[in-house]
Amino acid sequence: MISPRLRLSLSWDDGRILAVDQRALPREYRLLRLETVDQLIEAIASLAIRGAPAIGLAGALGVALSAYRHNSDGRTDEAAVKADAARLSAARPTAVNLAWAVRRAVRRLADGPEAVLAEAMGMLEEDATANRAAVVRAADLVQSLVPDRPVRILTHCNTGRLATAAVGTALGAILELHERGRVAEVLVDETRPLLQGARLTAWELGEAGVPYRLCVDSAAAAAMARGMVDCVLAGADRIAANGDVANKIGTYGLAVAAARHGLPFVIVAPESSWDRELADGSGIVVEERDPGEVTGFAGVEAAPAGAAVFNPAFDVTPAELVTAIVSEVQVFRPHGSHSTSYPCEVST
Repeated sequence: MISPRLRLSLSWDDGRILAVDQRALPREYRLLRLETVDQLIEAIASLAIRGAPAIGLAGALGVALSAYRHNSDGRTDEAAVKADAARLSAARPTAVNLAWAVRRAVRRLADGPEAVLAEAMGMLEEDATANRAAVVRAADLVQSLVPDRPVRILTHCNTGRLATAAVGTALGAILELHERGRVAEVLVDETRPLLQGARLTAWELGEAGVPYRLCVDSAAAAAMARGMVDCVLAGADRIAANGDVANKIGTYGLAVAAARHGLPFVIVAPESSWDRELADGSGIVVEERDPGEVTGFAGVEAAPAGAAVFNPAFDVTPAELVTAIVSEVQVFRPHGSHSTSYPCEVST
């Protein structure tokens, strides 16, 4: 049994960042106790801490960690903290939340470490509140799209409480629908890198008692063709001003398949995932991961030695393939969406 105190993926404990080590799940639930910025950067880069909202919040806590470490006699070495902040922002380039949260924490630096920590802790509370609002809005939308029966949902990657401060985004909406008695089944894509759907989303759904089956990523389109899916729900790491969406690799293919089969394709993400200075998705930097994540798994080599690898962590889904993007304040329906029965508008 997991203590209710540990239901948050991130917390602060007497000068340390406590984080669920997502590499260990589902076999082991363990906490990381991070005391340095270097440890935090390694945790983010290795996907011990992952999920766009979560890594942003971790980055903000990392600025607080640095501020305390570089404070002596009541004076903070702001240059040293800002150097740490720059390294934190660069730890994973695709998710806009990381740089956004780090910048916000740095703005409180002149007021001392306590103020930086207060800002970071405030962001954790804001994230949980925003997620609660978004999941209710998203669940209402799904019920309007599939009004006549419990819904069969396909989801990709992990967008639950592990990927956020609490509640989750797309997976949070699924749990909300489950509480309403409106989920028939969830198909969970395995999802690279590191099988985040198979390991993490399946674990969260199992904890919540939601009926699910794992789905080979390449079988998702076939599941749609066989009538096994009513709606696709996914998250986002960065959203351009026009509604182009960067999310875990494989999302674009799901959107194409959903359009082919006339299925709603819904993104659930907080407002902090929007990058409105970016006109469209062509400017999104897509992180490429270590080839070893593809050539083997869990220490066992599968590919021939020296095999070349293409291992992007994300892809970009064009706005016209997105039915709606749901945040804590709006349902955004991109112009040109394939789902023509739903008018293009912003509702709040």
